[in-house]
Amino acid sequence: MNKSDATMEKLVSLCKRRGFIFQSSEIYGGLNSCWDYGPLGVELKKNVKEQWWKSVVQSRDDMAGLDASILMHPHVWEASGHIDSFSDPLVDCKSCKRRFRADHLKEQKCPECGGELTDERQFNLMFKTFMGPVEDSQATVYLRPETAQGIFVNFKNVQASARMKVPFGIAQIGKSFRNEITPGNFTFRTREFEQMEIEFFVKPGTDTEWYEYWREERLNWYIKLGIKKEKLRLRDHEQDELAHYAKACADVEFLFPIGWSELEGIANRTDFDLTQHSKRSGKDLHYFSEETNEKFIPYVIEPSAGVDRSTLAFLADSYVEEEDRTVLKLDPRLAPIKVAIFPLSKKGGLLERAKKLESGLRKFYTTFFDEKGSIGRRYRRQDEIGTPYGITIDFDTMENGTVTLRDRDTMEQIRISEEKVAEEIGQRIAGLPD
Repeated sequence: MNKSDATMEKLVSLCKRRGFIFQSSEIYGGLNSCWDYGPLGVELKKNVKEQWWKSVVQSRDDMAGLDASILMHPHVWEASGHIDSFSDPLVDCKSCKRRFRADHLKEQKCPECGGELTDERQFNLMFKTFMGPVEDSQATVYLRPETAQGIFVNFKNVQASARMKVPFGIAQIGKSFRNEITPGNFTFRTREFEQMEIEFFVKPGTDTEWYEYWREERLNWYIKLGIKKEKLRLRDHEQDELAHYAKACADVEFLFPIGWSELEGIANRTDFDLTQHSKRSGKDLHYFSEETNEKFIPYVIEPSAGVDRSTLAFLADSYVEEEDRTVLKLDPRLAPIKVAIFPLSKKGGLLERAKKLESGLRKFYTTFFDEKGSIGRRYRRQDEIGTPYGITIDFDTMENGTVTLRDRDTMEQIRISEEKVAEEIGQRIAGLPD
């Protein structure tokens, strides 16, 4: 009987033990809500970002990329409204001194000790620092709380240099920082995180059509990369949930071990951002259409996903406990290691033959060489980290040049020529849905 529902405790244990994710500064007791990606985690996270970029930038002719600075002019955050209104309601427990987000509490008492809470007050979530040697108000800058504003202020630069015509989008992957009151649940909510964001600029009046398009497009991206349909859903925001600038918003939600929670948000931001930056900067951010001789400020559809949260979702969804093994059934495109090479013995020239094969495969795929333990135990070690293909070099290899290719999910094994291993793996990966 398979048990596909991972608990957060099991995921944390697996990630630590196998080198996916470690607690930051662990030797000093750790730093709350900060995490380091280990050898396997950094590969998995990189693959998630590469698949997103391939889907939304590389495979499209209406999208351009950007990598904006983390530090920006303070006027950016004044125009966007972050300095005045980017805050959460904060309360303190008068007894145990713990702090909580007021809108996350089910009762008006401390969830830890039952003590009385203070009146709520607004807490700005931006990290503040100073640029240069003098710490005064004139030197104040902020670590960006989102990557979106870097796109908006570069709208004209990208549109002109890339010769883009509306509708078009600008995509960006980058770090953001929010001084969350109550971070937690492993990498689900952290103070330092990485975003994958698109700002898609459209003609007013076509925004609803494009909003519907991106809702479905982003939901289907997760499905194509292996997440089970029954663990995903689209939830439209109610009117009282919408940000003041949003015409509509929907969340792609995933059934995490902690329950249904947001995986990605898709918002119709109207022309709010470009209008605000145009007013504050004094620069004209209108777009002129040569085809229709119209001048307008584009509306913006924003699909915004978290790299860390998406990575956690792929881990949780792929985690399966079977009768005699634990396996991560990751889509091969996401798997940190694509192929593991196992010499059946260290004798008879098998070790050297296996190393030669791995050296050739490493030009195309991330590989892992494992010569220790029984072959069954080696298979299980790779199953647990999601390696989709295993190659065993045995004594028949020395006679006829064939090896055993094992599939992680089915555990099916076939004999194949050494020379065709790279081609066979490539064909299997190429056959996955785009």
